[in-house]
Parts: sequence; C-alpha cells; structure tokens
Amino acid sequence: MGSKNPNQIDFAGDYNLNGIIIQNHAGTGGNIEGAEGGVNIQSSVQELNIYEGINQNAVYGSLVLVDSINLLANLPIQGTERLMFRLSTPGASEGAATIDASEETGHPFYVYKVSNKQQASQGTLVYTIHFASREFMRNIRTKVSKAYEGKLSDMVQEIISDKEGLDSRKTLYFEETGNQDKIVIPNITPFKAIGMIARKALPLYSKGAGMYFYETSRGFHLQSWENMLVQYGGNARPPAQEFFYMPQNITDPQLESLGKDGDKVLHDLQSVESYKFINTFHDTAAAQALGTYGHRVITHNLYDKSYNTTDYNYHDTFEELIHADYTNEGDTDNAPAVRDNPVDFDNLGVSQYPESLVTYMPTTQFLHNEETGSYGVDVTQDGRLEGIRNAQKMQVEAGTAVRMTD
Repeated sequence: MGSKNPNQIDFAGDYNLNGIIIQNHAGTGGNIEGAEGGVNIQSSVQELNIYEGINQNAVYGSLVLVDSINLLANLPIQGTERLMFRLSTPGASEGAATIDASEETGHPFYVYKVSNKQQASQGTLVYTIHFASREFMRNIRTKVSKAYEGKLSDMVQEIISDKEGLDSRKTLYFEETGNQDKIVIPNITPFKAIGMIARKALPLYSKGAGMYFYETSRGFHLQSWENMLVQYGGNARPPAQEFFYMPQNITDPQLESLGKDGDKVLHDLQSVESYKFINTFHDTAAAQALGTYGHRVITHNLYDKSYNTTDYNYHDTFEELIHADYTNEGDTDNAPAVRDNPVDFDNLGVSQYPESLVTYMPTTQFLHNEETGSYGVDVTQDGRLEGIRNAQKMQVEAGTAVRMTD
C-alpha cells in the first residue's frame, strides 16, 4: 500500500508513489481539460508491474487501468506515449530502492501496446497498458553496421552511446573483458549486436566464457555469471536479500518468543507467502542433452582447412569455474551438482559422454589478418571455450527456477 509516512516503513509492502503521469505524442493530456503536462492516472491504476532480469535487454512493465474518462480516445493512446512516475521504498536510500521514471531526475518509460480491453460497466473500460524503457523502442528503430576493434567491453560502451544507434543516456555498469578482437556488425539491431559481442566476451578475472547484457532500474549491465556470484578477490558475494517460508501475520510478542528481535516489518518483508518450482527440479536428462556435462565441439579452421575436436568435461573444469553455491572455504562446499561416479555398465560418469551434444563450429582465423579465432584468443582455444560457455549458460538457464510471492 502507499505509505502514510514517506520516511518510514509502517507495514511490509509500503511504497512511495506520488502520481503516474501519462503524456501523449505532443507532451500533453490531449483533450482532457487542465492536463497540459499530461494526465495523472494513479487513481485509476489497479495494478502496476515492472519486470527486469539477466535475460532481458530492457526493463518492461504493465499497468492495469480502470478507465472512466475515455483516456484511450481523449489522450489518445496510440503507442507513442510516455509514462512518468517515481516509485520508492519509504526510508530507503536512493539507488536500488528507487525506480525513477520522472522527467526531472530519471528516465520516463514509453508505451508500446494496449491489451486485454474489456467493458467493465457502462462508461468504464478496463485494459492493460504495456511500457518499456526508451532503449527498447530505440533498438527496434535503429541498426548497427560498423567494424569495431579492441576490448569487447569497450565495443559495448561504444554501441550503447552511439548517437546514431542506441543513444542511451543511462549508466553502463560493465565488467572489463580480457580478450580483444575485430568484429564487423552486419546491419543488425543494437541489442543483437551487443549480444553477439557478449557471447564472445571473456571476463578479465575469471575463466568463464560469455557475458550477460541486461537492464535494471539502475542502468545497463555487462557482467559475467562469475562476477554475479563473487567479488573481486574471490570472496562470495553476500545475498542481496534473504527470504523465509514462515508464518504470516505474527505479532511482536510472538516474534520475541521465537528468539527474533521483534521487528515485525522486517519479518513480514522476508516472509514468503507462496512459492512454486516453475521448471523440472534438477532434470539430469535435459542437462545431459543440452551439453551441461559432456559436449563435443568440432571446430573447422576455414583458413587452413583443418579440423579439431575438443571434448568438454564438466567435472574436469569444475574447480576452474565459479558456481552458484560457491564459497572459498574448501572443496567440501563446492561439490558438483552431479557426482562423477559410473552411471552405466561401461563404468563412465555423466561427463564422459561427449557425444551427448555435438556442435560444429567454424573458426575465423586471419579474417582480419589476426591469428586469433572466434573468441579473439588462440584459435585452438575455440572448442574449449565454446564448451565452457554452453555448459555455464545451460546451468543458469536450464537449472532450478522458483516463482515466489512475498
């Protein structure tokens, strides 16, 4: 609920939201009287959702509107409107606790779709307005057709700030890459171009392959999976938040009897109302087929017409890489998800079946007069790096996922 005290949380779920302004293409409220700078629709908004994730290049959102002023026709809403608001947690510091889509200090969202339109009653419509960050629309409207040379993280910075391309004014939080290359972007969208670069990016301070490019309310991020799990120096990152499945609506005296400090607000913020596993829990068969444990990469050097076969083995590389349950306290805390004991009559472990997934990969040695291969390093490393990149990606995207309501 909206907070009565903007500087203090009284109940879990309190928020500060002082207006949701929607502007038409001309920056006004259209035919609605007294709405020169836009229309404040907060009183008509039934639901506001904002979505972000490491597999999303842009921040998306939706709001459910109960419209009794015929906003669709009077604004009108045609898919070029801007949405402005400032949503924050009472008493929290600026930054991660604030979504600033205001005109003055933040970045407004852009409306791109209206769906689920229904006639609720005489003179009242209910529908959903979909919106996204400015860069989402800019990405659709522009293309990148250019050659880049140097560190891959520098290329991403250049594409993001290119006035003829994405032209983003937001902060980019990037992890420096250790590899350099020459890459020609063949007239594709900025997000697709960055994805092409991120796929080849090798983190400077870890042995993984590939990076994630995504947007949050703070800005854009170019980051490896390892960097999400550990800090520089190898220490595991502390959790951003901890949640517990525990009784709801508990009182302060009850908290004290349970040995808690009596902070009911904190208790409620950390309480999980419900949760559900949204994929098959630890599907070893799927992981095997996707090359998570064993993967054969056949590289074809187009320059000297040679072939090379590299077999990726999950257990052989396990200690080199960083995993979601990583600690730096000893091997007992870094056990593989699946042991390497024999699983069949041939006495082989799950990682010893490289033909679980076979990939053909052409390399581009000397494409730009450089001896390097597809990852901008020694061409003989292409197969090994591709095996690591695929296995790490599958562990993240095909691993256990939970949908939680708190």
